[in-house]
Amino acid sequence: MPKALVVVESPAKARAVKHHLGKGFEVLACYGHVLDFKPKEDAVNVDRDFAINYQPIKKNEKHVTEIAETLQQANTLYLATSPDCEGETIAWQLREALSARIDLKDKTVKRLIFNEISKAALQKAINNPRDLCETMVNAHRTRRVLDYLLSFNLSPLLWKKIRRGLTADRIQNAVLRLIVEREQARENFQALPYWTIDADITPMGTKSSAKSSTKSSAKKQTFSARLTHYQTTTLEQFSVNSPDIADAIETTLNILTKGNLTVTNVENTQQKQKPSPPFITSTLLQEAAIKLGFSAQRTMRTAQQLFEGVNIGDDPDEDDGENEYDETGLISFPQTDSNRIPEDAANEIRDFISRKYSNESIPDSPHVYLSLTQNTDHEAIRPTSIKREPKQIKAKLSANQYKLYDLIWKRSIACQMIHASIDTINVDFDAIQGIFRATSTRVSNPGFMAVYAAEKDTKAENPEDEGRILPPLKKGDKVKLQEIRREQHYAEAPSRFTEASLINALEELGLGRPSTYAAMITSLQNKEYIEQEKKQFYPTDVGRVVNKFLTQHFARYVDYQLNAQLESDIDAIARGEKEWLPLVREFWQPFAELVKNKHDSVNKKDVTQEALDEKCPQCSEALSIRLGRRGNFIGCTAYPQCDYTRNLDESQNSSNETGVFEGRSCPDCESPLAIKQGRYGKFIGCTTYPACKYIEPLDKPDDTGVNCPECQKKRKNSAILKRHSRTGKTFYSCAAYPTCSYSLWNPPIAEKCPDCGWPILSLKTTKRKGAEKVCPQKTCQYTAPYETT
Repeated sequence: MPKALVVVESPAKARAVKHHLGKGFEVLACYGHVLDFKPKEDAVNVDRDFAINYQPIKKNEKHVTEIAETLQQANTLYLATSPDCEGETIAWQLREALSARIDLKDKTVKRLIFNEISKAALQKAINNPRDLCETMVNAHRTRRVLDYLLSFNLSPLLWKKIRRGLTADRIQNAVLRLIVEREQARENFQALPYWTIDADITPMGTKSSAKSSTKSSAKKQTFSARLTHYQTTTLEQFSVNSPDIADAIETTLNILTKGNLTVTNVENTQQKQKPSPPFITSTLLQEAAIKLGFSAQRTMRTAQQLFEGVNIGDDPDEDDGENEYDETGLISFPQTDSNRIPEDAANEIRDFISRKYSNESIPDSPHVYLSLTQNTDHEAIRPTSIKREPKQIKAKLSANQYKLYDLIWKRSIACQMIHASIDTINVDFDAIQGIFRATSTRVSNPGFMAVYAAEKDTKAENPEDEGRILPPLKKGDKVKLQEIRREQHYAEAPSRFTEASLINALEELGLGRPSTYAAMITSLQNKEYIEQEKKQFYPTDVGRVVNKFLTQHFARYVDYQLNAQLESDIDAIARGEKEWLPLVREFWQPFAELVKNKHDSVNKKDVTQEALDEKCPQCSEALSIRLGRRGNFIGCTAYPQCDYTRNLDESQNSSNETGVFEGRSCPDCESPLAIKQGRYGKFIGCTTYPACKYIEPLDKPDDTGVNCPECQKKRKNSAILKRHSRTGKTFYSCAAYPTCSYSLWNPPIAEKCPDCGWPILSLKTTKRKGAEKVCPQKTCQYTAPYETT
């Protein structure tokens, strides 16, 4: 009979915790939340001071029943859910659900807090249990109530004023606004031209015994310098904004310098660059996106696996006399906004650095990083043992787990190493009426960069200067001016948000919390408010209309500052510095009045239509841009009396038929064929539709010359064709679709996999590894370099 029952969220976490606790403890999983708000209007009763009605989550009732039955045989219940507000709420829900089944008066119910699944951390938690923290539960309750009140009352308004099925969310509304405003900034951006003036310079006195050798030596020492001052003006980006100005400067300087420049200043500086702090959730999501190409959801899913436990076999860090080893927690809790590393972990890292690298690689004292949170229970994301080097356990990890663990391990090592030393040399050259400057940067002592450098650490102000070596020069030296060049550039529009840059913006604005970033982005995509192409986000037509409605009529509730302040207030509730009910009351009263007002004062036509200064070619009424099921289109305002429509990119007086297809007639009815515009682009169709429904693609897919492996197994020969999705992304699928649905994203190669025998391979190209032949089967890890003949 167990003396104590420990409850965690997942079975993987339960197995890892059970191994470390050993006999006398039973460990079960509750599979997440066990209670939830009742659906619809019964969830929060605003007339009873926001009383909340809960109901059991059906799919988890059997787990609660099992926990209750086991608890009857135990003396103590330890609620060991995650150490954040959501984990605290799950623990509270478990206590409430269990108390409805059994009497807990004779049981000891305590909360266990640990940031990693290791024997030491669990033993420390067992020795220092605490009671449930009601303020943390209230903080989570506040967030849920605010989100419910806004969504439950605003979503029906979106249904009424835009179209059915739309939903609103407090933080997601602000994120959508962020993406729409960036897209609007791109559309309104004017790519203004500007010019830079560069000089190609060679030091004088390059001597050699042969002319050819002299030319070669001079070529090697030629470097460029940029004009930074002209006459009395310091040149900025748009100082030279016309070709006439650029020509005049180039001509004047060529005449005055007569092919020679003089060194007027040589400046040598050394900068010390400190290592980046250890990972918190937001920085892990950003670096994994940049360095590994991981989506936020993929990163969080993999990080949770590493935290809950991975079977790595016999663990050298565990001296428990057991050979068989279950799941081992490899990293600390991944949902955190704290940069704090415990003293014992920092000392372990420093000791490892001194042994693996050198004593000179560690500073005199451990680096201490300022935390973004006031919760002292939270820690940075780090390995549970720095001794577990990634390469040693690579065979036991999946590809995703290894890449992410390697990233976390290296960042944890680097954050406790010495700074990097970067030498910068600036040389100014006198051009009579102007000054050219050449700059070079060189890492003289890599320090932490020898192990890991964050993306921001490797970005030089001018990438051309990175690693460039200037020849030895001193004040008064004469140099040879080979050529003065002017180059035209265009100012770049603001880039669309990627997952990394969006998360960085959310963190800077204080929107959302680390645990919500991945789900927030996925939810906006599932709602079809935003789409992602080439890893960049852009708003859909529906997303634009929803954002327009919210910013015009509910500007206060999509305001970045207000939502950030609400998040700050919720954190204050978690710390016990504020009460939750006053905050909810303050939010609800003006919001409820505004929603009521907008139900009657806003017309649907004003939301979903935008007037055009153009008349309908069929009835002469005004046209407008309208929102349809497939996005925006141009339609007549006299609908339904007039059914004229056309796509936004079509010219006036055109319909969905964009032109007759010459030289062919319909094979079914011999009527003329026409090029038509449909949901997924242009196609060829019969002009007598709907009487005849014959259609065919306008651009027939290219044959790759590779046979479908699924059809080959059935002794059929069907080619794999190159196709395009409706978003323009290329993919490859069987010509026998829909009979055969085999498809892949990478180009197929007619080669058999040497490992698993799959009939084809595919060509995968990445920036880091270049072109590789890979097996398209998920269960096979075969890769090989791709060599073109």
